[in-house]
Amino acid sequence: MSAGGGTKAILAALSANAGIALAKFGGFLFTGSSSMLAESVHSLADTSNQGLLLLGKKTSARRPDEEHPFGYGRDRFFYSFIVALLLFSLGSVFALYEGFHKIEHPEPLTSPVVAVVILLIAICLEGYSFRTAIGESRELKGELSWWQFIRQAKTPELPVVLLEDAGALLGLVFALIGVGLAVLTGNPVFDGIGTIAIGLLLGAIAIVLIVETKSLLIGEGATPALRDRIVGELRGGRVRKVIHIRTEYLGPEELLVAAKIALAPALSVAEVAAEIDAAEARVREAVPAARVIYLEPDLDRTEDSEPVPADRT
Repeated sequence: MSAGGGTKAILAALSANAGIALAKFGGFLFTGSSSMLAESVHSLADTSNQGLLLLGKKTSARRPDEEHPFGYGRDRFFYSFIVALLLFSLGSVFALYEGFHKIEHPEPLTSPVVAVVILLIAICLEGYSFRTAIGESRELKGELSWWQFIRQAKTPELPVVLLEDAGALLGLVFALIGVGLAVLTGNPVFDGIGTIAIGLLLGAIAIVLIVETKSLLIGEGATPALRDRIVGELRGGRVRKVIHIRTEYLGPEELLVAAKIALAPALSVAEVAAEIDAAEARVREAVPAARVIYLEPDLDRTEDSEPVPADRT
């Protein structure tokens, strides 16, 4: 991932959505299309969302203080959760309301060509934003599928932007189909149906984001593979095994590690301290995100020196 930690993707989405929102709203004023109005609100919500993501990145960088000794890293999780709520309330609910209203009280479209041109331009701009988000995400994604990346990513901004952009592209297609069918058939009800499709799409995306960001906000631990790597690094020197371990993300790039480790018997206090320092250094070198480590020394009271499986976080 770039040094900006997804900032490039957020800025690309912010600039694209701001321009698209103005263009779509202008198209709605010309055509009276409910799909265009729903897409205008969608783009306006997305623009506000990207602003919130940037705000979360800024506030999360504050230094720890007496009231928040572990810092403010979870601000990024909090603002991503707010973004998911806004996407549902401003995007999905409004689109569903406007779609049903259009079906109940259909009105013919005026200047539909304007709507089609604006939608095509918007697809190009959203495509650029989506491509930027994909490029920013590839390094973090690794060998994971895109769905696995969205489910497991600890950097909340990239999954949010990816899903927003994907939803925006599909929503534009739905709006284009709705407007096109309304023009071809002369029945404006199709415009309302397209608007409802947009609302359902945004609702589904919002629910996924709400579930995932809520999990991060409550506190997620390291993945099993990463936890096993930490356990492997803790064992070494005169550390016989890891009795149990707990991990939790304090922020996207800050992992708390707390473990009880069994040391060889008959060590002096100075030797215990040296072993703990060495174990911490091994973990930090292998897992840079493990910035906060607490190790509790204990004796190996078993004859078998094989490691006890780490508890799941």
